[in-house]
Amino acid sequence: MHLSDFDYDLPPERIAQHPVEPRDASRLLVLHRDTGEIEHRQFRDLREYLTPGDVLVLNQTRVIPARLHARKTPSGGAAEILLLRQMDERRWLVAVGGKRIRPGTQLAIDRADGANLIATVIEERDENQRVVEFDQPINPYLREIGETPLPPYITEPLDDPERYQTVFARYEGSAAAPTAGLHFTGEYLIELQRAGIQFAYCTLHIGLDTFAPVREENITEHRIHTERAILPPEDAEIINQARLRGNRIVAVGTTAVRTLETAAIRSLAYGSPANDPTSVTRTLQHFPADACPWRPVIAIDEDTDLFITPGFTFRAVDVMLTNFHLPRSTLLMLVSAFAGRERILAAYREAIERGYRFYSLGDACLLL
Repeated sequence: MHLSDFDYDLPPERIAQHPVEPRDASRLLVLHRDTGEIEHRQFRDLREYLTPGDVLVLNQTRVIPARLHARKTPSGGAAEILLLRQMDERRWLVAVGGKRIRPGTQLAIDRADGANLIATVIEERDENQRVVEFDQPINPYLREIGETPLPPYITEPLDDPERYQTVFARYEGSAAAPTAGLHFTGEYLIELQRAGIQFAYCTLHIGLDTFAPVREENITEHRIHTERAILPPEDAEIINQARLRGNRIVAVGTTAVRTLETAAIRSLAYGSPANDPTSVTRTLQHFPADACPWRPVIAIDEDTDLFITPGFTFRAVDVMLTNFHLPRSTLLMLVSAFAGRERILAAYREAIERGYRFYSLGDACLLL
């Protein structure tokens, strides 16, 4: 398929700049994949579409203050560092902004006490990615020196940075929030639990691909960056038991989808010599689309390069809760793979006509 197949026109005023209050006051577009029927509801109505024993899978990643303002030394030229992934105690994979930031360049970040933290570029990666080594561990200073890295289409600051965190965020490591989870309040999660809905947790630390555009017209040529995906054994067990009972697995967000489907592919290939530990995509190429393991998922803790486009066979996810995604993005391709490109684009057109709020701080979409 072509990149232009995933384009649509969005009026700028439909891009949400602020979250609604309370969190669960957002709207919910419900798309029935089998018929194309669309319903317009409120997020609080989600429970009506769930059955006792269904499992909501939530991504527990927490956004770190990953945007650091820096200056080149000794020239003093302005620079910016976006932390993408911690590689060891002092080395990070980052995206940089600024001119001529090459291996050997030193970047200084001011601390509140007047001292500096120094990051030295030690490796150049694709485009604006670099590996930097700090002169000391920076984790203790992040809240002091860093800012929450809001997506570029959000041009107004948040009054409360915690509104860009889910209420169940636990493990720090993301450069962006798993935004489908932003609609949940603690009270609503308790209400769902009392209604018999189960929860399982995964962690996918969101990196550069959240912001990276697709430039190749032939989408199969796009190379997705890897992100760390974790599904603990106890949560894999909850999911497998639910599937054995005949209940559904509801992925909250595209990050949960990629984690679950990676875990399903690894389960499919478990014990096989074709199970390539370096690439879940290459592993998948060895197995037929209709192959089905007796257990839907296995526990994983690995980097995933899974790029989901139309034609992909979903093995773990039955229902998806997500937000509305950017034109020409990998996330729009993922939801199109799940619900059909034509139906997704038709639902987006109707959402625009009815005034839904789009993107990270916008409304929600339930794909049944």
